[in-house]
Amino acid sequence: MRNILYFNPNDAKQFDFTRFATSLNKYAKISDSDIKSALKTLDQYENLHVSRLVELGTALIAKNASEASAKEYFDAHSQYFGGRFERLRRITGYLVGTLDRWNDGKKAEERARVKHSVNSAIDDAERAARLQAQAVARSVAYAA
Repeated sequence: MRNILYFNPNDAKQFDFTRFATSLNKYAKISDSDIKSALKTLDQYENLHVSRLVELGTALIAKNASEASAKEYFDAHSQYFGGRFERLRRITGYLVGTLDRWNDGKKAEERARVKHSVNSAIDDAERAARLQAQAVARSVAYAA
């Protein structure tokens, strides 16, 4: 990957890894090795639209921090998409941006599902306590 395209192909700029990493690390602590590993999937392209980097950055932040941080990053950089786009996520098998148009049953299903954390900063005991608290709040059985 050598050039990043913005709105016009004539405006291509050289990809700057340091700038990309600094931008991501404003929203989540992501190691250079994790970023480089994710960028390897794009090595086959000589030119790349900036929106693809925003999508990649959003996924990295969601994986290493929270959905809220990922949404904040996406909103801050979505002007590169050339129009109004909303981020789609897979929730209970559906691609959605928000739950606004869901009926009460689907909303209840989404609230009841167990959300697994990828945050390694939480130790196992704290994670088990949180899962137990979620189970009690939802009146479901949980075995640690």
